[in-house]
Amino acid sequence: MARNRRARFDYDIIETFECGIVLQGSEIKSLRAGQCSLSNAYGAVDGGEMWLIGAHIAPYEQGGAYGAHDPDRKRKLLLHRAEIDELAGKVERASLTLVPLAIYLKQGRAKVSLALARGKRMWDKRQAIQERDESREAARELAHRLINNHAISPAR
Repeated sequence: MARNRRARFDYDIIETFECGIVLQGSEIKSLRAGQCSLSNAYGAVDGGEMWLIGAHIAPYEQGGAYGAHDPDRKRKLLLHRAEIDELAGKVERASLTLVPLAIYLKQGRAKVSLALARGKRMWDKRQAIQERDESREAARELAHRLINNHAISPAR
């Protein structure tokens, strides 16, 4: 329903977790309509609970003023206590970041794919761009050769 496309470009993903998310009534309808953005979102541990901060879920259009919610409120993520403690420790000790990769439905329930990640440096990003361009060029060359080989071969 929503993806954070910049996450894999800006961060090295170390480990991923699947979390439940606590939503208000009309927020699930907005998610199903694709009215969500994770571009500035991150996860944080506060008071022994995991929170998703900065995710924007637009108010449901057909809902009117009834049941309207704050689109940028922080939302509670559902994880086991041991997982929360483990993530909090890793974030503190290794200076890592919790980045949401996607929000999706699984058996009718909204889930968040949360990643433990380390920020990339500028040269890492340049290297990723270069590798992507090289793979595109190789695929383009292969397709070009396949098309030319079929055009030259005699028809039967």
